[in-house]
Amino acid sequence: MAQLEKQPLITIKNCYVTDGKSVFLSHLNWVMNSDENWVVTGTNGGGKSALASALSGGLELIPEKLTDEETGKESVGLYFNRCKNSTIAVSFEAAAKLIEEEKLNDESEFVEGGVDIGRTPREFITELLPDDKKNRPLEENPVIKAFNIVSILDRGLKYLSTGEIRRTLLVRALAAEPELLVLDEPFEGLDTESRKNLRSFLQSKTKSRILLMMDRFDAVPDSFTNVLELSKGKISFCGKKTDYERINAERLENDKKNFDKNLELLKNAVKAAQAEGIVQQPESLKVQIPVLIEMKNVVVQWDEKKVLNNLSWKVNNGEHWLIRGPNGSGKTTLLELITGDNSQVFCNDVTLFGRKRGTGETIWELKEKMGIVSYRLHVDYRNFGGMSAENIVISGLHDSVGIYREIGDYERVLADSWLDLCGFEGRHDEKFGNLSYGEQRAVLIARAVVKCPPLLILDEPCHGLDSASKRRILAILQNIADSGITTLLHVTHDPDEVLPCEKHIMELHPGKDPMYELIF
Repeated sequence: MAQLEKQPLITIKNCYVTDGKSVFLSHLNWVMNSDENWVVTGTNGGGKSALASALSGGLELIPEKLTDEETGKESVGLYFNRCKNSTIAVSFEAAAKLIEEEKLNDESEFVEGGVDIGRTPREFITELLPDDKKNRPLEENPVIKAFNIVSILDRGLKYLSTGEIRRTLLVRALAAEPELLVLDEPFEGLDTESRKNLRSFLQSKTKSRILLMMDRFDAVPDSFTNVLELSKGKISFCGKKTDYERINAERLENDKKNFDKNLELLKNAVKAAQAEGIVQQPESLKVQIPVLIEMKNVVVQWDEKKVLNNLSWKVNNGEHWLIRGPNGSGKTTLLELITGDNSQVFCNDVTLFGRKRGTGETIWELKEKMGIVSYRLHVDYRNFGGMSAENIVISGLHDSVGIYREIGDYERVLADSWLDLCGFEGRHDEKFGNLSYGEQRAVLIARAVVKCPPLLILDEPCHGLDSASKRRILAILQNIADSGITTLLHVTHDPDEVLPCEKHIMELHPGKDPMYELIF
C-alpha cells in the first residue's frame, strides 16, 4: 500500500487534448503524485477547462508522435491515469449540461397537472453514492448537512437557483468519494457560508484526491502545494506553489502599476465610442420614465414554499442596485419577474417601464429595453456554439438567442467596437463554442450592453472571468453607469465585484419576516 502511494497518480508525457477536430492543449508534460495537492491556474482561454474535461473523459488526451531532429528517431508520448475510471468533474459546463438534460427530458405535457418536476437532488446524488451508503437517509450525510441542501432534496433540479445547482453538484461529487475530484472554479456562484464550508472540506483529509482549477490564484486554499499554469494552450509554469507565489507577486505588482493607465485608456475609449455614436442609445430605447420598476406585495411560491413574500420595491431611473443574499434566497426569481421568465408575474402587481404587466404588452416590448447577463442565458447560447463572437453580440440588438434576419454594416461596426472594449481585438470571428467559459461570459456581457438599454440586468456577470478580465469588465460597467444612459441591477456574492455606483442595496433574508431589507 505504501509503495502504491508513492506511484504517480497521473503521468502525462508529450500529449495533446482534442475533441477530434480542434486541439485545445499541446506538448503537455506533467506528473501528479499521490502525496501532492495541485491547483491548475491561468488566464481565460488558457486551457484549464479542457484539461479538466480530458481527465474526466469529456475530451481525448492523446500521446503525440515526435521525431528527433538530429537522429530522426520517433518517440511516442505517454498518458497514464490511475483514476481514469473514478474521476468526477464539477464545472460550469457540468451544471449547464444538467440543466439541458432536464429541459430535454421534461414531460410536463404528458403528466397529470401539467408539471413534470424531473429528477430531484435526492435522486441525482443517490445515483453516484457508494453501495454501502445508498440506503442511508441523505439527511444524515455530513456533506449534505454542511452545504445546507436538505430543504431542496425533493425539489426538481430545474427549479433550483444557480447557486443551489452548484451546491448540489459539489455535494454529489464529494459524497460519491471518487479517487480523483476535479473542481473547476468551485467557489463561483456560492454564497459566503457555502464558500466557507467548501474551503473547510478542501483543507481537510478526504478520500478523494482533489485537483483544483482556478483563474484567481489569490483564493487558493493553503493546503495546495503545487501549481500548473496553462497559457494559450500550453504549460507556462509547473512547480512548487511557493515558487509560483513569488512569480505571481511580481506580476500583480506590474498589473497594479498598469491598471490605472489601462483604466484611463478604457475611459477614453468609451468616450470616443460615445462621440462616434457607438455607445449611443437608439431613439426607440430612450425612455423618459422616472420609475422603471415597481412591485407591490409580490408573492412567488412553489408548492408551499414562498420564494418571495410580500416584497414591495421601486427602482427609479438612474438608481443602481446591488441585490444580494444566500443561495436560494430568491435573487434570480426576482430578476425573472422583470425579464418575463417567471409566469407568476401575472398574478402579482408588477409595473415595468410605466406599464403594469398583463395589460397587453408583449415580451418583446419589454426585452427591447433590457440587457441581460445570466447563467440561464449562457446555457441557452451553448446551442449556438457555431456562431461567431460578433454575431452573438449582434443578436443583442434584436433581443434574440441567435440571428434570424440580415445583418447590417452598422451593426457589425457596433458589435466589433464593443468586442474590442471587452478585450477581443482581432477575434471577432472566433466561434462561441471554441471560447473558454470565461471568454464566453465576456462576449455575453458585450451582447447585453451593445444597445445601451435603459435597464441592464446582471446576474453574477463575472462568473468564470479571470482577475484581469473581471477588472476590465467591471470598469466598463462602471463607465456605462456613469454615462447616465443605463440603470444597473447587479446580483453578486463577491464583495470585490460591487461597483462604486451601486448606492442602493436589496438584501434578501429567506425564512424571515420581512424577508428582505432595502438599504439606501
